[in-house]
Amino acid sequence: MDSNTVEQRTQQSLPDLKISDFDYHLPNELIAQTPIEPRDSSRLLVVKRQDETLAHQHFRDIEEYLQPGDLLIANQSRVIPARLLGKRAESGGAVEVLLLAERSDLGQDTWEALVRPGRRLREGARIFFGAETEEQARLIGEILERTEAGGRVVRFHVPGRSQERQNDPYALLDVRQVIDEIGKMPLPPYIHETLDDPERYQTVYARIRGSAAAPTAGLHFTPQLLERLRARGVRTGFVTLHVGLDTFRPVESEDVREHKMHSEEIELDETTAALINETRARGGRVVAVGTTSVRVLESVASLHEGRIVPYKGHTRLFITPGYRYQAVDALITNFHLPRSTLLLLVSAFMTKPLMERAYQEAITERYRFFSFGDAMLIL
Repeated sequence: MDSNTVEQRTQQSLPDLKISDFDYHLPNELIAQTPIEPRDSSRLLVVKRQDETLAHQHFRDIEEYLQPGDLLIANQSRVIPARLLGKRAESGGAVEVLLLAERSDLGQDTWEALVRPGRRLREGARIFFGAETEEQARLIGEILERTEAGGRVVRFHVPGRSQERQNDPYALLDVRQVIDEIGKMPLPPYIHETLDDPERYQTVYARIRGSAAAPTAGLHFTPQLLERLRARGVRTGFVTLHVGLDTFRPVESEDVREHKMHSEEIELDETTAALINETRARGGRVVAVGTTSVRVLESVASLHEGRIVPYKGHTRLFITPGYRYQAVDALITNFHLPRSTLLLLVSAFMTKPLMERAYQEAITERYRFFSFGDAMLIL
């Protein structure tokens, strides 16, 4: 069974929802512009679904709510400096390229990207990076095709790399190295401050590079907090979902059923599958760190009739109110944008009325919102 089956199964059963019902007003000053120090000093709104109570804590207090035998599942994807500033080879005009997803299925060093301005960049057009002239360029990208969503497929190469090395796996490091050196961190569009330390837009356990945006619920963890949880008997497993910039895109159609989810590559390995199944068998809770971890777990469960098995593939799973969760018992998440698929996912987990109450409480209590903001623990 492939990931398209997940999409069909959910699309057919989507309830009639209006995205305008998932809108809310947020004062601009509550959008966090910088990360808080230390990471675990952010605030934590604890929501208990069973009795619908809300409690105000700090993230460092989360250990009080997690029990021995619980399992945290976190996304280990690492953000790459996916914003590349270049010039058109034909005219020298400035071009911004935002890398969305690596497309190894289309060839080595090939990426799906947003290109601005892209109107005149057709197939075969070349963009150079890292220099004032193409002759001195450190990296060159060639437009291969347009995507359905209006982006471009771009193949990169390092000038001077010999033809014999094109299929050499070590040659891949050349392109990645240059991207790491000349690229900029692609902060979300609602963050206007400069980030002094790029590592603050990475989780402390980020390992596998590939995201264009951070899985932000994990930003609150420190090594010390993870160690305290481990000593308490709370284990941690890891999944991978590379976050694209589409995560910030609002649902544009009023009828939620008309929204098309973009495809995301996911991986859940044998070790993590075994940890999850062992936790379930012993009566422990699976606690998802962030909506990306939810999407991996629920996609795998949807594909395998509720079972968790090792899986590597793609998903378009669309979680909205009415969805029945199969793999997640509790959720750690930040506060999400109005009219977003992530707000729909959270509403499905805690019910829409409870979500609205929690968000209103957070606004009243002046919580910080979005990527660098505070968190919720939904039990």
